[in-house]
Amino acid sequence: METKVEHPRLKELKFTLYRIFRNPSAIIGIILLAAFTLVALFAPHIAPPKYKHRPYMMPHKGYSMEPKAPSQQNFFGTTSGQYDIFYGVVWGTRTAFRIGIIVVLTAFVIGASFGIIAGYYGGWIDEIIMRVVDVFFAVPFTILAMAFVVRFGRGLDQIMIAMVLVVWRRYARVMRAGVLSVRNEDYILAAKSMGVSDIKIMLRHIFPNAVYPVMVIAFMDAGSIVITAAFLSFIGLGAPIGYADWGQMLAMARNYIVGPVGEPLKYWYTIFFPGSAMILFVLAWNLFGDAIRDAFDPKLRRK
Repeated sequence: METKVEHPRLKELKFTLYRIFRNPSAIIGIILLAAFTLVALFAPHIAPPKYKHRPYMMPHKGYSMEPKAPSQQNFFGTTSGQYDIFYGVVWGTRTAFRIGIIVVLTAFVIGASFGIIAGYYGGWIDEIIMRVVDVFFAVPFTILAMAFVVRFGRGLDQIMIAMVLVVWRRYARVMRAGVLSVRNEDYILAAKSMGVSDIKIMLRHIFPNAVYPVMVIAFMDAGSIVITAAFLSFIGLGAPIGYADWGQMLAMARNYIVGPVGEPLKYWYTIFFPGSAMILFVLAWNLFGDAIRDAFDPKLRRK
């Protein structure tokens, strides 16, 4: 009776999943990400939009600048301008996923493409690409992002464009390092000797073997990018007033972080709910990213 031999790639995939799911931190990260995903998917049912054509605009009753405590009408209370905090937290989850995923995916494609071209061809192509990367690295991340936002104008779309133009540099450098470590391997040289085109070699042989460090960084960046976008909204460069964005909600509460004399925690809810959502969202991506790193790290993989 013949014994069925398991395909090596399937075997490695199973082992990788085993490495991920045996990590308690990964389980916590996955649970948190699953919870945020469900909130984002069912946002129209959890917090029905008041403005059908503008679902991301938080509903508000009145224009009083003093926040109101949680009640049956507003589960998490209201922030300055009487905007509903519960609605903002729920729909802000969609905003966070939109910013994190779009920015990371776009920057990943751009950075990985430049990195693999620079590492594979070397020479003057490598010099030009990497010197451009060095120029971008010469300016701190947040300052460079702010400069691009000021250039493109205020708004979340402009923030995402600005961060893509900043984040890609890191992926390009890491991808280039990975390509340099595998481009002279025997299977690459064999493919070249057989006349396989450069594009096929880069996509089918080099990319799958050099992409893991970049992928780990991308998972961990998804959370930190949301923090940066929230900071830009907080200082007035991001979402417009009333938009369901956690950074914008914290900006609305900036005058009420500390309550009046004798009641320093009177307006605690204006900071607690959007701040907690942001912290847990970033924590989820970081925990999952750490698990991915441990699963693919060759030094830890077989321990």
